[in-house]
Amino acid sequence: MVSIKEDGALALPWLDRPLIHALQQARSHALLVQGPEGVGQLEMALALAQSWLCESPLSTGLACGRCASCHLFQSRSHPDFMLLVPDAWRDALGLEADEAEVAKDGEGKVSKSKPSREIKVDAVRAMLGFAQVTAARGRAKVVVLFPAESLNTVAANALLKTLEEPAGLLRFVLASSAPESLLPTIRSRCQPVPLGLPPRDQALAWLAGRGVASPEVLLDACGGRPQQALQWSEDGVAAKSWLELPRRIARNEATALSDWPVPRAIEAMQRLATDLIRTAHGAPPAYFPRDALPAPRNPDAMQEWARVLKEAARHAEHPVNAPLLLESLVGQGQRLMRVSVRKDA
Repeated sequence: MVSIKEDGALALPWLDRPLIHALQQARSHALLVQGPEGVGQLEMALALAQSWLCESPLSTGLACGRCASCHLFQSRSHPDFMLLVPDAWRDALGLEADEAEVAKDGEGKVSKSKPSREIKVDAVRAMLGFAQVTAARGRAKVVVLFPAESLNTVAANALLKTLEEPAGLLRFVLASSAPESLLPTIRSRCQPVPLGLPPRDQALAWLAGRGVASPEVLLDACGGRPQQALQWSEDGVAAKSWLELPRRIARNEATALSDWPVPRAIEAMQRLATDLIRTAHGAPPAYFPRDALPAPRNPDAMQEWARVLKEAARHAEHPVNAPLLLESLVGQGQRLMRVSVRKDA
């Protein structure tokens, strides 16, 4: 979660240029960092926040990484900074219990319900209280919301007035991989900061530095998104198993996916279906090397498999019987992959 270190290094090196550009071009008190998942929206938002709060910023606008404010930010104890994330993201982001709103029941007791994947109105109300207090260190007060699309409708409406008329030195950074899911009134109050895929050489070097073997295979498997490629590697998806996946599914080997988390396994099959549809239409594959795929399949059959996988993905986090689900999905894929390309196509 540390963004800009004492040596000026960023957690994700490909953010250096976009960050400087955003700092120099910012005209609004609210920025919307948007781009594909897995390229560093949160890290970008945190670096913006730290730079705004820095007491000795560099000539580029970047945080120095050395002042008292930067040290407070890096230790997650800056009094003028607030991070709003869904409860379900807390563990993944390494947040301590006091850094996120703990779900409570109507009597104020800690709820035993499943952590929410939404940013709820109570969290936004807590932020509004934070916003009304004078900045402790006098630079600014900054709120980061991630992922911004997790704001539910009530929370988004509660945010609107403050987003339109912020008090004093208050600034916002919303980070999102699905900005189209935000209320139009939220988007219209924010200055967009587009974030694209990083240069391939930087992404590969970053993955290799984190011990990912054959990083080019997983980077392609994740559509050029290095953070996602790293997560897949940590989830047990190896380059060799990825390259073998199309032919193993064509042989109805559900064990090819048995060691992967169910959401990851379904997503992998969705990407295989996408590549088979693309090659059936004469387009290059997006996720697999061409020589790892079987001969072009009937695109209608592959579309049918893609629809089945899309429905399965809706319940991927909590399948009733994971082995049976994967066996069924692989079996359907194997049967549909045997359908020949139409002769009149």
